[in-house]
Amino acid sequence: MTKVDLNFDLARPMGDADLDAIARVHGVYGIQKVALKQPGLDGITVEYDASRLSPRDVEAALVRTGIPILRRVTV
Repeated sequence: MTKVDLNFDLARPMGDADLDAIARVHGVYGIQKVALKQPGLDGITVEYDASRLSPRDVEAALVRTGIPILRRVTV
């Protein structure tokens, strides 16, 4: 397993309704962890298994589950 982190900007602040979306993305095989960036809560970091998913797969899973991302940020 090759763990990789991807950073994403959020299109809007996450609210209580978005908790279901975060729970759904944890059900995607290969996604290990989703965390809000501190202190601004203006982005998320996703830890995933690169032997199972590509960055494009991760981005598609976030959009599909309803997490309001803008785009992937390279860091």
